[in-house]
Amino acid sequence: MFSIEIDANQPVQGFYSELNQLAGGLLSSEADPIAGMANLSSFLYQVMQDINWAGFYIVRDGQLVLGPFHGKPACTRIPLGKGVCGTAAGDNRIVRVADVGEFPGHIACDAASRSEIVLPVTYAGQVVAVLDIDSPIACRFSEEDEGGLAALVKLVEEHLDLARL
Repeated sequence: MFSIEIDANQPVQGFYSELNQLAGGLLSSEADPIAGMANLSSFLYQVMQDINWAGFYIVRDGQLVLGPFHGKPACTRIPLGKGVCGTAAGDNRIVRVADVGEFPGHIACDAASRSEIVLPVTYAGQVVAVLDIDSPIACRFSEEDEGGLAALVKLVEEHLDLARL
């Protein structure tokens, strides 16, 4: 049985330390990337406060295709370089947006989303997916969130067999 109990009221660094410890255990039990991403999406959706979507888009034929996620139905395909997810994937960089309404070319899959963070997942130096997390609250994601989630993506890259994507 996997515990998803994390004290969300602790300091951000402590929260991410605990989150990443639990996520490492979750990811180490399954190398299949789809299964691992599915469980991780559910885990993030359950333990992170003030989010309305958590999931992955997978690079397929020069675009992002919807992968495992938790939240409302989402856009199924996003061109590389378009929107927050496509920009993160196309530039291979973390994109943290305080107010999605001010992001040029933002693709609104859920009108309730106000802020977003997208982190590239790489294999052999290439972006193979992105982790996308949305919030209905503007300015939801801080530098500390970015650092904690970047460490989480490293766990994804270490534990999942991303060559199978």
